[in-house]
Amino acid sequence: MLTIDGSMGEGGGQILRSALALALCLQRPFRIVAIRARRPRPGLRPQHLAAVRAAAAVSGARVEGATIGAETLTFVPGDVETGAHRFAIGTAGSTSLVLQTVLPALLTASGSSDLRLEGGTHNPRAPTFECLAKAYLPLIARMGPRIAIELERAGFEPAGGGLVHARIEPASRLAPLHLETRGALRSVAAEVLLSKLPAHIGEREASVLANELDIGVESIRVRTLNDSPGPGNVVSVFAESEHITEVFAEFGRRGVPAERVAQRAALAAKQYLATDAPVGVHLADQLLLPLALAGGGSFVTLPPSAHTRTNIDVIQAFLAVDIRCVAIDDTGKWRIELARRPT
Repeated sequence: MLTIDGSMGEGGGQILRSALALALCLQRPFRIVAIRARRPRPGLRPQHLAAVRAAAAVSGARVEGATIGAETLTFVPGDVETGAHRFAIGTAGSTSLVLQTVLPALLTASGSSDLRLEGGTHNPRAPTFECLAKAYLPLIARMGPRIAIELERAGFEPAGGGLVHARIEPASRLAPLHLETRGALRSVAAEVLLSKLPAHIGEREASVLANELDIGVESIRVRTLNDSPGPGNVVSVFAESEHITEVFAEFGRRGVPAERVAQRAALAAKQYLATDAPVGVHLADQLLLPLALAGGGSFVTLPPSAHTRTNIDVIQAFLAVDIRCVAIDDTGKWRIELARRPT
C-alpha cells in the first residue's frame, strides 16, 4: 500500500485531497500519516473529513481513521459510483474543495453524475464558486467532459449554508491541454456580492474598482443576496482573454475598510495583467492533477508556489508522469510541462 507523508512540503490539507482524488481515479489504496502535522491544529478538521466522506461515498471505499483530529488515515477505494450524490459539508467548509476531490474520477466515469454540495461557497482559503465556474471548469471542459454548475444559494464564513449543483457528463478520456498564451484581452469586469450587510459597502467597492481598473460602471455588478444564511462580502475581478479567463477574489472582513477590499482585488488583477502569462498561481495548482490524468499538457504561469510543488510530489507518488517546472526568462514566467513516462 502506498504511504503518503502528510507533512511534506507545504503540509496542508491539499495533500490529502489530491491523494483521495488520485486514489479514486486509479483505484489505488493509500495510507497517509502525519496529516497537517505542522499546523496549529494538526490532523483532520471538519472540512478535510468532509472530503474523505465524499470520496468514500462515490466509491464505497473502506476507510480507517476518519475522525476529527486523526493524523493517520487509510483509504481503500471501490468502484466509482456515478449518479446522484449529495454532500452536506456543514458550517462553511468549502464546497469547491470537496467538488475538486471527487470530480477527477467522475470526468471519465461510466455514466453521468449529479452532485449537490451544501456548505461554504465563498471561503477565503479555497476557490470561490466564480473561480470554478469561470476559470477552472471551462478549461476542464476543453479536455472533453461537459460540466454544468449552478450556485443555488451562497454560503459565507462562518454561517455556511450555501448550495451548489453540478452536473457532469464524462468523456471517454481526458485530452491534454496546452496554454502557452492568453491571447488578446477581451474584457475586464467585476462583481460585488453582499449578504446581510449595508448597501453602501458595495457602492464604495464598486467605485474603487472602477477607478483602479479603469472600467465603466456598466462593467461592475453589485448583487445583494437575500437567501444566504449569514453575512458576507466578496469582490471578484474577471479578466477574460481569448484563451482563458482568470478570476481574482477578495473577501470583506470585520475591521477592513471596503475600499481596501476592492483595492486588493484590483491589485491582484493588475499584477496578472502586467505579465502575459495565461495561468495565475492558484489556477496552476488546480490544473496539475487533471493534466497528469490526461497524460500530458503544459501551461505558462508565474513562479510555482510551495502549494504547487507539494502537489507535484503527491501526483508523482501515484502516477508515472514527469512534471517539469522551468523558468522561461527573467520576467518571472515559468512553463510547467507534464508528460507520461515511457513504459
